[in-house]
Amino acid sequence: MGDLPAVWAQKWGDKVAVVERDRVFTFTDLETEVSAVAVQLAAFDMKGAPHGDRVLVQLPNTVELIVILLACFRLGLVPVLALPGHRSAELEHLAAMTEARAIVVPDSFRGFDHRGLALQLIDQHDVLNHLIVVNLEQQTAAVEGRLRFSFPAPVDSPRSHNEAPSSDSVAVLLLSGGTTGTPKLIPRTHDDYIYNFRACAEAAGFTRDTVLLLSIPVAHNFGLACPGALGVLDAGGRVVLEPSPDPEKAFRAMIAENVTDAALVPAVLQRWMDEMDTTGMRPPSLRRVQVGGARLSDEVARRVRPGFGLQLQQALGMAEGLVNYVRPDDPDIVGVETQGRPVSEYDEIRIVDRNDVDVAHGKVGQLLTRGPYTIRGYWRAPEHNRSAFDSQGWYRTGDLVRWHSTGNLTVEGRVKDVINRAGEKISAEEVENYLYALPGVLRVAVVAIPDITLGESIGAVIVPVDPSEPPTVEWVRSRLLAAGVAAFKIPQHVRSVDDLPLTKVGKIDKAAVRRLFTQD
Repeated sequence: MGDLPAVWAQKWGDKVAVVERDRVFTFTDLETEVSAVAVQLAAFDMKGAPHGDRVLVQLPNTVELIVILLACFRLGLVPVLALPGHRSAELEHLAAMTEARAIVVPDSFRGFDHRGLALQLIDQHDVLNHLIVVNLEQQTAAVEGRLRFSFPAPVDSPRSHNEAPSSDSVAVLLLSGGTTGTPKLIPRTHDDYIYNFRACAEAAGFTRDTVLLLSIPVAHNFGLACPGALGVLDAGGRVVLEPSPDPEKAFRAMIAENVTDAALVPAVLQRWMDEMDTTGMRPPSLRRVQVGGARLSDEVARRVRPGFGLQLQQALGMAEGLVNYVRPDDPDIVGVETQGRPVSEYDEIRIVDRNDVDVAHGKVGQLLTRGPYTIRGYWRAPEHNRSAFDSQGWYRTGDLVRWHSTGNLTVEGRVKDVINRAGEKISAEEVENYLYALPGVLRVAVVAIPDITLGESIGAVIVPVDPSEPPTVEWVRSRLLAAGVAAFKIPQHVRSVDDLPLTKVGKIDKAAVRRLFTQD
């Protein structure tokens, strides 16, 4: 993938490739920036052979994120993608799990001192000893002018002493959606990821005329390669980066750049539609929205075309591989009622019951898949791999789906206890573990609560050690923030009870727990 910027520059030259507010980069500019940053990154390993070394990257939607990723790909460094909202709990886990040798962070972002946290991580991890800081306030268009490296730049080109990485080597490590208490890492190779974003771009109908707004995190698989930034650049189109999904900022960017497409999660789409309803404002060039990351309600889906004149392309994808898309020429009803069909003719799908027996057509079951760009295993997780993959290589996605009469898939839910908050998949078990670590918490159960704006929010039912001192939402929030837990993983609803409801076999009755919130 590291060779792609040079290929793009040769094909499209001075055509605009990336826009970030008032910063504009042509394909030639992009290749120039990638080459310059790759020279700096080559000093990362003083022996000049950094293939496979991991780099923890935590950046918002900036040109620097795209350039650093492409420079890493060129050198054979493996970026480990974290979100700007992650804090010490997540970053310490990623640093230890990957043995990352460098970390890339903004100086600060939205009032948080990322540089300070990165220095703490470096103090705690012997292997992690290189820091790259992006000064987002620096008034310069050049990417290199915004970067500060903790190691000196070499005097020669990285190509002089670094062979290109093999195409089947790991290119990037993505964070799993959180189906278990400990987030897993997803290794994507150069081969399979190129196949991924090219197949997605073709299925989505991307061309050199596509102008894609990305206000969802580019550090997510959806924003990066489904088709995302890589897919639209590879098609010769333009990426418009906006760090915030706020409707006013996003609409301003879309109007300025004549955006044709936008990739969204359902919660953001609803915010945008509410803004259009209220103000009557609609970016005139916007013709299509790609919606994924969570199940879009049928009620909202039905409003997209008649209310706003936009084509709806729903998607069902996963960082582990398989991506399904509604095609541009599908009838509108297909875009409303389904989440698409596989982007590759070589994707294989089974829908099975709890005993791995295929269900009848149209019945709900768990989605199993394998194919040319679906992983064969998580990073350094042999025990989890034994349950996530069967002996024939089928990956158990955890999604409950059924075949629609049109031949597309419709999502019906999840097998495991996952909370989908505005497209962020959060393990209930992970949040429970954070709460168990707090003083005064005896037992706890965490559930998803329907939320009209977020899709789902987080509810925690706690049995306190001292019933006379029940924990409050404010107390839980302050304690978890102090412990370094990402804000989006903190419960918005907290209830205290004398004991947790149990099923007949003595397990926590999550349905009964959920009713404590929904029956008010």
